[in-house]
Amino acid sequence: MIEICNLVKKFGESTAVNDISLIVEKGQFFGFLGPNGAGKTTTIKTLTGLYRPTSGACFVNGYNVHTHPVSAKKRFGYVPDQPFLYDKLSGREYMHFIGGLFRVGAGELTTRIEQLSASFEMGAFLDKPAEEYSQGMRQRIALAGALVHEPTVLIIDEPLLGLDPRSSWLVKKYLKQKAAEGLTVFMSTHLLRVVEELCTRIAIVNGGRIVYEETFDADGAHHGTLEKRFLEITQ
Repeated sequence: MIEICNLVKKFGESTAVNDISLIVEKGQFFGFLGPNGAGKTTTIKTLTGLYRPTSGACFVNGYNVHTHPVSAKKRFGYVPDQPFLYDKLSGREYMHFIGGLFRVGAGELTTRIEQLSASFEMGAFLDKPAEEYSQGMRQRIALAGALVHEPTVLIIDEPLLGLDPRSSWLVKKYLKQKAAEGLTVFMSTHLLRVVEELCTRIAIVNGGRIVYEETFDADGAHHGTLEKRFLEITQ
């Protein structure tokens, strides 16, 4: 579960996030949308503890991200829009490193890496150094690294960036399955068709404020309508 309470983030005299409040319940696949410069990435970086809020608070599973950062960060995984990997480490070594930070047992970690490798079809490059990876390979390794400690919340910024159609399908299938099993997913993306396909709830942010929210019905009646709505709201 994610809770953002009256969040404000300023940079000098500029207000990037202006009094945002929202709750994302367990198992929701939440889409966080908005035009460039609307405040999405600043909100995410504050939610994940990379920025300190000017005022307000962010909670993950009841833990304040800024006053109890270790307890909060144990419970979520985060993939930024430009994920960082260590170029000299292989994907397998990177995931062992991340798993070690989260104190995942060696045997359990090995099993999880093999499972994630199979789910994202990473076997062909898992043991190659990251400096040889394409953008899509890096994206899959970063996502697997964020999931290796089995978080209950996943925060992802443009998760399908650079993925080919097969990889994109694998990632969407995996995330949708995990959300159905109870994983809370907070996703920011510009791909509105992906939002329509995956998300059960959305919020649109513009000028640092949430200007629209909607919960989608399971019958898919919203398909094909989001782009028009988005353009009207953010005009």
